[in-house]
Parts: sequence; structure tokens; C-alpha cells
Amino acid sequence: MKRRSFIQKSALTTGAISIGSTLSYAKTINKTVDTHKYNLKYAPHIGMFKHMAGDDPIDQLNFMADQGYTAFEDNEMRKRPIELQVKMAKTMKERGLEMGVFVAHEIHWKTPNLASGNPTKREEFLNDIKDSIEVAKRVNAKWMTVVPGHLDLKLRMGYQTANVIESLKQASALLEPHNITMVLEPLNLRNHPGLFLTDSPQAFEICKAVNSPSCKILFDIYHQQIQEGNIIPNMEASWSEIAYIQIGDNPGRNEPTTGEINYHNVFKWIHTQGFDGVLGMEHGNSRDGKEGELAVIEAYKKVDAFL
Repeated sequence: MKRRSFIQKSALTTGAISIGSTLSYAKTINKTVDTHKYNLKYAPHIGMFKHMAGDDPIDQLNFMADQGYTAFEDNEMRKRPIELQVKMAKTMKERGLEMGVFVAHEIHWKTPNLASGNPTKREEFLNDIKDSIEVAKRVNAKWMTVVPGHLDLKLRMGYQTANVIESLKQASALLEPHNITMVLEPLNLRNHPGLFLTDSPQAFEICKAVNSPSCKILFDIYHQQIQEGNIIPNMEASWSEIAYIQIGDNPGRNEPTTGEINYHNVFKWIHTQGFDGVLGMEHGNSRDGKEGELAVIEAYKKVDAFL
């Protein structure tokens, strides 16, 4: 992600944050500041505020909570040491942070996976889902991200779709007893050429076919702005199957207000639907260092205002 410099002064004058000179989060952040109350559950990720909170994931979680965030997501949670998973879960519970998505399986970016119908690939995927169920229970996660992988260019699309649906039905049978939902993420062709799942109508069709509360859509606004645009009408058309939302402005895949998407109106629409789920901040910071992290915080306050 590209990051550039930002003037820190404007954010500091709000009284939201005070930066000290030591490395410890507890010493560098003024704990007497007011906590902002957001209308939606925006979820930062590890590394988003590392310059202000430090490298320790626990310090970063505490910093997020102090800024008023009530959710958190972590694509890499499945690969983190179990001891750290447990410690992070404890901190999230203590600080009132709801766990968002983590990536549930090994994604095949360049070779066919679920679309192929290959029994070995399907078994690999289902074993990853089984492992991820244990991770989800450990960190109190309700959702996990699934990307069906690359197209199988030797098969017509109808056969590929049937193969994906069958794999997801089997995965849903594993997830349903635990009330965990895998969310399918369509990805844009510009950043991820050759993937099977690209559009919200395609994801909608698959979820309807799987017909399980454990198989829903992750609507990533950044990807879908590039892929299909028409964000609010497309969200409305597939709303019954959307369980999770991710954020990123375009171009650049950085925080809201840095690109062309009118996030104030998008968030307003989501809020009017009564959405109580998590909105993952899966984007970079448009500017470097602490100044860039302050810019992210101020951007979310701006677009969340008056929902």
C-alpha cells in the first residue's frame, strides 16, 4: 500500500490523541482522551496503527478500543501462534472488541482449486475449514473468509460453478453446528486476474444454491467499485446474502475520503438497513507514519458523522 505524509496538527487539536516519546503504548497514549462513538462497527487490522500503538498486537488492540472501535479483523489469525490467539481473544473480550473475519484456508491464486472439482483440492479445503473452526472458537469469531481460487480454464463455467457449490455445501455442513459463517469474497479482475469469483450477482447465485446460514457474501466495496460499480443498488440487490462488508477507497485502496467513493452516503445507506455486522477496514493508509494513522482515524469520524 502507498503511504504519504500528513500534517499531524489538525488531528491533535481535536484532543483525540496525545503522542509521547517512549515506545510503550501505555506511556505514549494519553488515556484521559474522549472515546469516539461510531454508528457502525468499523474494524481495523493489525499494523494499521503500529506507529502510534507499537508493534505488539495486544497494544494495538488496546489502542483501537481507546479510539472507539468496537470490532477488529485479522486475515492472518489462522497462522498466528495459538498462545497469541488466546491472548488476543482475552484482550478483545476485556475491551469489547468483536472479532471479524480471518482467512479460513489456503487460497490458490494461480491454479484451479474449488472450481476444478478435484477431490484432493476439495479435501485440502475442507481440512482447512475444520482447522479454522478451532481458530474461530478460540478467538470468538463468527465469520471466516473464503475465496474459491482460480478458474479452471479446461471446464465450462457451469461445471465450475457446480463444483464450487458442492464444496461449499460440504463446508457449510461442518460450520453449521458451530454457528460460524464463511463469507465468499468476490475480487476484482484488475488486482486478481483469473479468479473464479468476481461479481456480487455471482456470489448471490452461489449462496442461494448452497442455501445455508453458514455460506454468505463478503461485500468488499473496493473490489466491487472496480468490478461492477453501482455500489448501493448492487448491495441492495444482494443484501439478503451479505453478512460482512469490507472497506477501501478507489483508486489506491486507502481510507475513505481519499478516492472516488462517496463513503458518507454508502455508510448512511448501510446504517439505514439496520446492519449490525462488522465493516472491515481492509485498506492501507494513504500517508506515512503517525500522521497517516491519525488521518485514517479522522477520515472515519468524518464519513460516520450524522448517519
